[in-house]
Amino acid sequence: MPGRGMKMLTDIYSIWFLEMTRYVRSRSRVVISIISPMLYLIIFGVGFGSLLRFGPTGTTNYINFLAPGILGMTVIFTSMYSAVSIIFDKQFGFLKEILVAPVSRTSIVLGKALGVTTQAAVQGFIILGLSYFLGVTISGTLGLAAALALILVTMFFVGMGFVEFGISIATRLETIEGYQAVANLLVLPIFFLSGAFFPLTGLPDWMQAIITINPLAYGVDAMRYAMTGLHLYSLTLDLGAVIGFFVLMTVISSILFRKMR
Repeated sequence: MPGRGMKMLTDIYSIWFLEMTRYVRSRSRVVISIISPMLYLIIFGVGFGSLLRFGPTGTTNYINFLAPGILGMTVIFTSMYSAVSIIFDKQFGFLKEILVAPVSRTSIVLGKALGVTTQAAVQGFIILGLSYFLGVTISGTLGLAAALALILVTMFFVGMGFVEFGISIATRLETIEGYQAVANLLVLPIFFLSGAFFPLTGLPDWMQAIITINPLAYGVDAMRYAMTGLHLYSLTLDLGAVIGFFVLMTVISSILFRKMR
């Protein structure tokens, strides 16, 4: 059993290393993945920053409120759209070479998810660092080190869950265009109903029902608590929801990946 566990970790690392190598070599992708969220933060955060205030005392400006949502956007967009590589690999035969190797399909799923999540976390922390120059600060009650740790943990579980969600979809589709259409249909409602741009209180009941099953809403809420001290749910519920989503998607994506031809 110890030998089998070590082999699984080695396989996961190998797939992770392959994903990271692809990422590092695609310099244009790295640059665009950072510039795009920063544009949202600049246009919306700075544009509405002087108009909107949040919190019990009204001291949290909009750009600080928005910053955790932009981190959530970075994670979900990177995670979901990177899963399209499954279809690309199927079409060009690379995935077949991996599947015939003595590597468990669960290891492949976890390795790919871990690689993409690492990319999203790197992008997120670069954006967080750059946002300092726009006036974004970490002003929550946790302290800087604990806040950064909470942000990292949240991004990890949200990223892993959504990569595996994307992989689950990709296993059932045959074309990149089909995957992109489905991803667009799902990503935008998930993102906009996560509390990234506006508070989730006072919304219609049908919208609240959707929000309660949206894992990104809990992820954004946890990161907003880390950065500003503002939150809608308890931290226990936030972390429980994103971890539960990760576990559920790990099981589902592993099953679907094993059945993929």
